[in-house]
Amino acid sequence: MAKVRLGRVAIGIGVLVALGLAAAPVALDAVGNRDRTPVQLTIRPGAPFREAAESLHVHAIVDHPRLFGAYAARRGLDRGIRYGTYVLRRGASWDEVLTALQSGKGIVNRVTIPEGWPLWDIIPALAKALELPVDSLEAAVRDSALLARVEAPLGTETLEGYLFPDTYDFPGAVTARQAVGRMVERFLQVWKPDWTTRLKELKMSRHQVVTLASIVEKEVRRGEERPLVAAVYANRLRIRMPLQADPTVQYAQKKRPGRVLYRDLKVDSPYNTYRRVGLPPGPIASPGAASLEAALYPADAKVLYFVARPDGRHEFRRTYSEHLAAIRMVRGMARADSAERLRRGEAGRDSALQALGLPRATFDSLTRRPPEADAAPRPR
Repeated sequence: MAKVRLGRVAIGIGVLVALGLAAAPVALDAVGNRDRTPVQLTIRPGAPFREAAESLHVHAIVDHPRLFGAYAARRGLDRGIRYGTYVLRRGASWDEVLTALQSGKGIVNRVTIPEGWPLWDIIPALAKALELPVDSLEAAVRDSALLARVEAPLGTETLEGYLFPDTYDFPGAVTARQAVGRMVERFLQVWKPDWTTRLKELKMSRHQVVTLASIVEKEVRRGEERPLVAAVYANRLRIRMPLQADPTVQYAQKKRPGRVLYRDLKVDSPYNTYRRVGLPPGPIASPGAASLEAALYPADAKVLYFVARPDGRHEFRRTYSEHLAAIRMVRGMARADSAERLRRGEAGRDSALQALGLPRATFDSLTRRPPEADAAPRPR
């Protein structure tokens, strides 16, 4: 059978030469690939048509890349192809493939939205990747039909928290409404029926759970701590104790994660959980499935406090006095960590100086600031 098939291909190629490539798509289709599987491949920017044809061949979309290239050149379609990531169907005709390469039909734009991103990060990322106007995306995240789809409470202004963090492949001609709608649908797909039942047990709405999950998402650096962080906030909610969650203050000020200063705690905002009791009005970011599950099923622990360690982990405590002791311990760990980093830095510098044959005293004299520079007044 293999010899017969090769003979048929050879005859077909001979016919193509005789016909001057005009009948290439028809003739080769008779002996070509009958598979119709969609395949994803990337034509890199600046790639010559020859490279694109070879990539199509590797992915079993084109059986004869050289003849395909000659056919494209004869039709004047080997230039001006659009670069990007395509989803093309195996078994497509040469004309269909060339039309896709010329028009960009089949191009997909891959966008990854990390867990914990707020809308002010998501919208610019979508705008850049999908070449969409920012204002159209801002309108889409306020779409009343989509807000109703997630059952957001009356008065909710945006879909903050409901654009599920994931990797998406969007078609090249996607609209802002379609892109946002797909992310909302992904959220609804991830939301399990059991979670809706759990809401009744917790006496919470889905909006409240998504809000709590978004705070958990912003607080944790280690995934295994999600249920414990959720337990701290669930316990505080139960006894009407302020959440005092730093990420909510940062959200109120539209600030990136970092140190929260005492003056930041004075900001007048419904999202400032240092000044307001209970959950903020809505989510502060898009939580992933693990944080949603942690908010629904917090750890069975009576913890009310936690403090971050230098390595990103947290110390959890039940009482305020225990919390203060944990703070002192963590500060001691931070000082020890800083001293260790300083020691390693000095050791590395000394090794480098030794390798260069430069005495430490000479290096110190070369890098010491002159007295007049130290005494010069600093600009205010």
